[in-house]
Amino acid sequence: MAFSSLFTLLDDIASVLDDVSVMTKVAAKKTVGVLSDDLALNANQVSGKDITPQRELPIVWAVAKGSFINKVILIPLALLLSIYLPSAINWLLLIGGGYLCFEGAEKLLHKFLHKNRPHLPAEAAAPLTESEKDKIKGAIRTDFILSAEIIIIALGALQETDTLTKILSLCALGIGITLFVYGLVGLIVKLDDIGLWMLQKKSTVSQNIGQFLLFIMPWFMKSLSIIGTIAMFLVGGSIFVHYLPAIHHFIEGLNIHSDLSFLANFVVGLTTGFVLCAVLLPIMKLFEKEQTH
Repeated sequence: MAFSSLFTLLDDIASVLDDVSVMTKVAAKKTVGVLSDDLALNANQVSGKDITPQRELPIVWAVAKGSFINKVILIPLALLLSIYLPSAINWLLLIGGGYLCFEGAEKLLHKFLHKNRPHLPAEAAAPLTESEKDKIKGAIRTDFILSAEIIIIALGALQETDTLTKILSLCALGIGITLFVYGLVGLIVKLDDIGLWMLQKKSTVSQNIGQFLLFIMPWFMKSLSIIGTIAMFLVGGSIFVHYLPAIHHFIEGLNIHSDLSFLANFVVGLTTGFVLCAVLLPIMKLFEKEQTH
Protein backbone atom coordinates (compact mmCIF):
# COMPACT_ATOMS: atom_id res chain seq x y z
CA MET A 1 0.00 0.00 0.00
CA ALA A 2 2.82 2.36 0.92
CA PHE A 3 4.71 1.48 -2.28
CA SER A 4 1.54 2.07 -4.32
CA SER A 5 1.13 5.54 -2.80
CA LEU A 6 4.80 6.31 -3.43
CA PHE A 7 4.58 5.30 -7.10
CA THR A 8 1.40 7.36 -7.50
CA LEU A 9 3.19 10.38 -6.00
CA LEU A 10 6.22 9.88 -8.28
CA ASP A 11 3.93 9.56 -11.29
CA ASP A 12 2.18 12.82 -10.35
CA ILE A 13 5.55 14.58 -9.93
CA ALA A 14 6.75 13.27 -13.32
CA SER A 15 3.51 14.46 -14.94
CA VAL A 16 3.87 17.95 -13.41
CA LEU A 17 7.53 18.18 -14.49
CA ASP A 18 6.59 17.11 -18.01
CA ASP A 19 3.91 19.84 -18.13
CA VAL A 20 6.42 22.36 -16.77
CA SER A 21 8.98 21.39 -19.44
CA VAL A 22 6.45 21.75 -22.27
CA MET A 23 4.98 25.03 -21.01
CA THR A 24 8.43 26.51 -20.32
CA LYS A 25 9.34 25.88 -23.98
CA VAL A 26 6.08 27.51 -25.11
CA ALA A 27 6.69 30.55 -22.87
CA ALA A 28 10.33 30.81 -24.04
CA LYS A 29 9.23 30.89 -27.70
CA LYS A 30 6.78 33.71 -26.91
CA THR A 31 9.50 35.81 -25.26
CA VAL A 32 12.32 35.28 -27.77
CA GLY A 33 11.84 38.75 -29.33
CA VAL A 34 12.26 40.54 -26.01
CA LEU A 35 15.22 38.29 -25.16
CA SER A 36 17.18 39.53 -28.20
CA ASP A 37 16.58 43.13 -27.11
CA ASP A 38 17.51 42.22 -23.52
CA LEU A 39 20.82 40.79 -24.73
CA ALA A 40 21.70 43.83 -26.85
CA LEU A 41 20.77 46.29 -24.10
CA ASN A 42 22.70 44.52 -21.36
CA ALA A 43 25.83 43.90 -23.44
CA ASN A 44 25.81 47.60 -24.26
CA GLN A 45 25.26 48.74 -20.68
CA VAL A 46 27.94 46.63 -18.98
CA SER A 47 30.73 47.66 -21.36
CA GLY A 48 32.38 50.95 -22.26
CA LYS A 49 35.61 52.91 -22.42
CA ASP A 50 35.46 53.71 -18.71
CA ILE A 51 35.43 50.01 -17.76
CA THR A 52 38.77 48.19 -17.60
CA PRO A 53 38.98 44.59 -18.91
CA GLN A 54 39.66 43.29 -15.39
CA ARG A 55 36.36 44.75 -14.14
CA GLU A 56 34.07 43.60 -16.98
CA LEU A 57 33.18 40.16 -15.61
CA PRO A 58 32.66 41.40 -12.01
CA ILE A 59 30.23 43.99 -13.39
CA VAL A 60 28.40 41.34 -15.45
CA TRP A 61 28.21 39.14 -12.34
CA ALA A 62 26.85 42.03 -10.24
CA VAL A 63 24.16 42.77 -12.84
CA ALA A 64 23.32 39.04 -13.13
CA LYS A 65 22.78 38.89 -9.35
CA GLY A 66 20.57 41.99 -9.62
CA SER A 67 18.66 40.26 -12.43
CA PHE A 68 18.01 37.22 -10.23
CA ILE A 69 16.72 39.52 -7.47
CA ASN A 70 14.49 41.28 -10.03
CA LYS A 71 12.93 37.95 -10.97
CA VAL A 72 12.54 36.89 -7.32
CA ILE A 73 10.48 40.10 -6.88
CA LEU A 74 8.67 40.03 -10.22
CA ILE A 75 7.51 36.40 -10.46
CA PRO A 76 5.49 36.35 -7.19
CA LEU A 77 4.26 39.90 -7.89
CA ALA A 78 3.09 38.96 -11.41
CA LEU A 79 1.32 35.85 -10.09
CA LEU A 80 -0.42 37.82 -7.32
CA LEU A 81 -1.43 40.64 -9.67
CA SER A 82 -2.75 38.16 -12.26
CA ILE A 83 -5.03 36.74 -9.56
CA TYR A 84 -6.09 39.78 -7.51
CA LEU A 85 -5.45 42.88 -9.66
CA PRO A 86 -4.89 41.94 -13.34
CA SER A 87 -5.65 45.48 -14.58
CA ALA A 88 -2.57 46.84 -12.76
CA ILE A 89 -0.21 44.72 -14.89
CA ASN A 90 -0.89 46.78 -18.02
CA TRP A 91 -0.27 50.08 -16.21
CA LEU A 92 3.00 48.82 -14.73
CA LEU A 93 4.13 47.70 -18.17
CA LEU A 94 3.23 51.11 -19.62
CA ILE A 95 5.30 52.85 -16.93
CA GLY A 96 8.23 50.56 -17.72
CA GLY A 97 7.81 51.12 -21.47
CA GLY A 98 7.74 54.87 -20.90
CA TYR A 99 10.98 54.64 -18.92
CA LEU A 100 12.72 52.75 -21.76
CA CYS A 101 11.53 55.27 -24.37
CA PHE A 102 12.60 58.18 -22.14
CA GLU A 103 16.05 56.69 -21.52
CA GLY A 104 16.58 56.01 -25.24
CA ALA A 105 15.56 59.55 -26.22
CA GLU A 106 17.72 61.03 -23.45
CA LYS A 107 20.74 59.10 -24.79
CA LEU A 108 20.16 60.49 -28.28
CA LEU A 109 19.74 64.04 -27.00
CA HIS A 110 22.90 63.75 -24.89
CA LYS A 111 24.86 62.36 -27.85
CA PHE A 112 23.85 65.08 -30.32
CA LEU A 113 23.53 68.08 -28.00
CA HIS A 114 26.78 67.44 -26.11
CA LYS A 115 28.94 65.97 -28.87
CA ASN A 116 31.05 69.13 -29.17
CA ARG A 117 31.74 69.41 -25.46
CA PRO A 118 35.39 68.84 -24.56
CA HIS A 119 36.11 65.65 -22.63
CA LEU A 120 37.20 66.02 -19.03
CA PRO A 121 40.76 64.94 -18.30
CA ALA A 122 41.07 61.55 -16.64
CA GLU A 123 41.93 62.99 -13.22
CA ALA A 124 38.82 65.23 -13.25
CA ALA A 125 36.48 62.39 -14.14
CA ALA A 126 34.41 60.50 -11.61
CA PRO A 127 36.20 57.63 -9.83
CA LEU A 128 35.99 54.31 -11.62
CA THR A 129 34.04 52.72 -8.79
CA GLU A 130 31.31 55.34 -9.16
CA SER A 131 31.20 54.69 -12.90
CA GLU A 132 30.84 50.97 -12.22
CA LYS A 133 28.00 51.59 -9.76
CA ASP A 134 26.19 53.74 -12.31
CA LYS A 135 26.60 51.05 -14.99
CA ILE A 136 25.33 48.34 -12.65
CA LYS A 137 22.33 50.38 -11.41
CA GLY A 138 21.34 51.38 -14.95
CA ALA A 139 21.63 47.82 -16.24
CA ILE A 140 19.60 46.41 -13.33
CA ARG A 141 16.87 49.04 -13.83
CA THR A 142 16.63 48.17 -17.53
CA ASP A 143 16.70 44.46 -16.73
CA PHE A 144 13.79 44.96 -14.30
CA ILE A 145 11.58 46.40 -17.04
CA LEU A 146 12.56 43.81 -19.66
CA SER A 147 12.19 40.99 -17.13
CA ALA A 148 8.72 42.28 -16.24
CA GLU A 149 7.67 42.18 -19.89
CA ILE A 150 9.15 38.69 -20.38
CA ILE A 151 7.33 37.38 -17.30
CA ILE A 152 3.99 38.98 -18.31
CA ILE A 153 4.26 37.56 -21.84
CA ALA A 154 5.16 34.14 -20.42
CA LEU A 155 2.27 34.38 -17.95
CA GLY A 156 -0.07 35.02 -20.86
CA ALA A 157 1.16 31.85 -22.57
CA LEU A 158 0.63 29.90 -19.31
CA GLN A 159 -2.83 31.32 -18.59
CA GLU A 160 -4.69 28.01 -19.10
CA THR A 161 -2.38 25.96 -16.87
CA ASP A 162 -2.76 25.27 -13.16
CA THR A 163 -1.07 27.42 -10.51
CA LEU A 164 1.74 24.96 -9.71
CA THR A 165 2.71 24.65 -13.38
CA LYS A 166 2.67 28.45 -13.71
CA ILE A 167 4.97 28.89 -10.71
CA LEU A 168 7.46 26.17 -11.73
CA SER A 169 7.48 27.23 -15.41
CA LEU A 170 8.08 30.90 -14.57
CA CYS A 171 10.87 29.96 -12.13
CA ALA A 172 12.53 27.70 -14.73
CA LEU A 173 12.17 30.41 -17.38
CA GLY A 174 13.53 33.12 -15.07
CA ILE A 175 16.62 31.10 -14.11
CA GLY A 176 17.23 29.89 -17.67
CA ILE A 177 16.92 33.36 -19.21
CA THR A 178 19.25 34.94 -16.64
CA LEU A 179 21.93 32.27 -17.13
CA PHE A 180 21.63 32.45 -20.92
CA VAL A 181 21.60 36.25 -21.26
CA TYR A 182 24.38 37.05 -18.79
CA GLY A 183 26.49 34.07 -19.82
CA LEU A 184 26.36 35.38 -23.39
CA VAL A 185 26.95 38.97 -22.24
CA GLY A 186 30.02 37.80 -20.31
CA LEU A 187 31.32 36.05 -23.43
CA ILE A 188 30.72 39.12 -25.63
CA VAL A 189 32.57 41.55 -23.36
CA LYS A 190 35.56 39.18 -23.14
CA LEU A 191 35.85 38.38 -26.87
CA ASP A 192 38.64 40.95 -27.34
CA ASP A 193 40.65 39.31 -24.52
CA ILE A 194 40.04 35.91 -26.14
CA GLY A 195 41.31 37.39 -29.42
CA LEU A 196 44.48 38.66 -27.71
CA TRP A 197 45.02 35.24 -26.11
CA MET A 198 44.59 33.47 -29.47
CA LEU A 199 46.97 35.93 -31.13
CA GLN A 200 49.76 34.72 -28.84
CA LYS A 201 49.32 31.08 -29.91
CA LYS A 202 51.74 29.40 -32.32
CA SER A 203 49.00 28.14 -34.62
CA THR A 204 48.45 30.30 -37.71
CA VAL A 205 44.71 29.57 -37.61
CA SER A 206 44.48 30.71 -33.96
CA GLN A 207 46.46 33.87 -34.75
CA ASN A 208 44.19 34.68 -37.70
CA ILE A 209 41.05 34.19 -35.59
CA GLY A 210 42.56 36.30 -32.80
CA GLN A 211 43.47 39.07 -35.24
CA PHE A 212 39.94 38.99 -36.67
CA LEU A 213 38.38 39.24 -33.20
CA LEU A 214 40.60 42.18 -32.25
CA PHE A 215 39.72 43.92 -35.51
CA ILE A 216 35.97 43.32 -35.34
CA MET A 217 35.26 43.86 -31.63
CA PRO A 218 35.48 47.71 -31.54
CA TRP A 219 32.99 47.85 -34.43
CA PHE A 220 30.84 45.16 -32.82
CA MET A 221 30.65 47.01 -29.50
CA LYS A 222 29.77 50.28 -31.29
CA SER A 223 27.02 48.45 -33.16
CA LEU A 224 25.74 47.03 -29.86
CA SER A 225 25.45 50.58 -28.52
CA ILE A 226 23.29 51.52 -31.52
CA ILE A 227 21.28 48.28 -31.36
CA GLY A 228 20.77 48.78 -27.62
CA THR A 229 19.30 52.27 -28.13
CA ILE A 230 17.07 51.05 -30.98
CA ALA A 231 15.96 48.15 -28.76
CA MET A 232 14.80 50.62 -26.10
CA PHE A 233 12.46 52.26 -28.60
CA LEU A 234 11.30 48.93 -30.05
CA VAL A 235 10.51 47.35 -26.68
CA GLY A 236 9.02 50.54 -25.19
CA GLY A 237 7.03 51.24 -28.36
CA SER A 238 5.72 47.66 -28.56
CA ILE A 239 4.45 47.93 -24.97
CA PHE A 240 2.46 51.07 -25.86
CA VAL A 241 1.19 49.52 -29.11
CA HIS A 242 0.00 46.35 -27.40
CA TYR A 243 -1.19 47.63 -24.01
CA LEU A 244 -2.57 51.14 -24.70
CA PRO A 245 -5.92 50.70 -26.50
CA ALA A 246 -5.93 54.11 -28.24
CA ILE A 247 -2.53 53.53 -29.88
CA HIS A 248 -3.31 49.86 -30.56
CA HIS A 249 -6.52 50.71 -32.48
CA PHE A 250 -4.78 53.54 -34.34
CA ILE A 251 -1.94 51.26 -35.52
CA GLU A 252 -4.45 48.56 -36.48
CA GLY A 253 -6.37 51.13 -38.52
CA LEU A 254 -3.26 51.84 -40.60
CA ASN A 255 -3.27 48.22 -41.86
CA ILE A 256 0.49 47.92 -41.59
CA HIS A 257 1.88 44.60 -42.86
CA SER A 258 2.94 42.31 -40.01
CA ASP A 259 6.53 42.23 -41.31
CA LEU A 260 6.72 46.03 -40.88
CA SER A 261 5.09 46.16 -37.44
CA PHE A 262 8.51 46.74 -35.86
CA LEU A 263 8.64 50.11 -37.68
CA ALA A 264 5.38 51.14 -36.02
CA ASN A 265 6.79 50.08 -32.64
CA PHE A 266 9.96 52.09 -33.29
CA VAL A 267 8.09 55.25 -34.35
CA VAL A 268 5.75 55.02 -31.34
CA GLY A 269 8.72 54.43 -29.01
CA LEU A 270 10.75 57.31 -30.50
CA THR A 271 7.80 59.72 -30.36
CA THR A 272 6.92 58.71 -26.80
CA GLY A 273 10.54 59.10 -25.70
CA PHE A 274 10.91 62.64 -27.05
CA VAL A 275 7.51 63.70 -25.66
CA LEU A 276 8.51 62.39 -22.22
CA CYS A 277 11.89 64.16 -22.49
CA ALA A 278 10.17 67.44 -23.40
CA VAL A 279 7.97 67.13 -20.30
CA LEU A 280 10.29 65.53 -17.74
CA LEU A 281 13.76 66.98 -18.46
CA PRO A 282 12.81 70.61 -17.62
CA ILE A 283 11.14 69.37 -14.40
CA MET A 284 14.25 67.34 -13.50
CA LYS A 285 16.53 70.33 -14.14
CA LEU A 286 14.30 72.58 -12.06
CA PHE A 287 14.35 70.04 -9.23
CA GLU A 288 18.18 69.83 -9.42
CA LYS A 289 18.47 73.63 -9.23
CA GLU A 290 16.25 73.75 -6.16
CA GLN A 291 18.38 71.12 -4.46
CA THR A 292 21.62 73.04 -5.13
CA HIS A 293 20.24 76.22 -3.51
